[in-house]
Amino acid sequence: MRKNIVAGNWKMNKDFPGAQSLMEELAAYAANSSANCEIYIAPPALYTVTAKNTFENTKVEVFTQDMSEHESGAYTGEISADMIKSVGAKGSIIGHSERRQYHGETDSHCNKKVKLALDKGLTPIYCNGETLEQRKAGQHLDVVKNQTETALFTLSADEIKKVVIAYEPVWAIGTGETATPEQAQEIHAHIRSLIAAKYGQEVADEVSILYGGSVKPDNAKEIFSQPDIDGGLIGGAALKIEDFSKIIGAFN
Repeated sequence: MRKNIVAGNWKMNKDFPGAQSLMEELAAYAANSSANCEIYIAPPALYTVTAKNTFENTKVEVFTQDMSEHESGAYTGEISADMIKSVGAKGSIIGHSERRQYHGETDSHCNKKVKLALDKGLTPIYCNGETLEQRKAGQHLDVVKNQTETALFTLSADEIKKVVIAYEPVWAIGTGETATPEQAQEIHAHIRSLIAAKYGQEVADEVSILYGGSVKPDNAKEIFSQPDIDGGLIGGAALKIEDFSKIIGAFN
């Protein structure tokens, strides 16, 4: 069966002392938590080794926020799968909406990154989702279908079971619009049905699909109670231990 997961994406936030303090708070929380979910965090890449050391004896797993589609070479500023694996991190976020918007990342790039991550024994958290214009045009189901098929459907059944998918309604992030739990569930069920049509229902039922919208302590329980939502990829609320711990606690 698929896993419940709460993943915190710190994005480009926190200087080193602030990051260290937040890690220590989360480690202390995790040491005493009976949370019914896996806990992942993706701090800025500079802090990956510190994070891995801080969470060494806890249930918190460390991810990076991106990884290169190339194994190695003259790619200044990039981080390879081998580098991520060598410091003991579990995997990487791939295809986040901000990588797509600001860095021109496409699903073809994501396909290469996902495949490389899996080849190296890492867990990819693959992100997809539609923009406000696509949602208003009624294209959301087709957009997510195309994204999912392009990025993931070259994988084998065994490989896709190791991928975590995060649906991000880009139209509900910083726009004043709000996605309801029912709207989120519709897309999650849609993604799972696409996987079932390609690989079979048994495979689809093993894939964890996270909600990457604005999950907060006051809506987490309702969102996570939807039948095809297996947790959240959390942004701003992951930067405050009070909020992040309450979201994790929504699975209790």
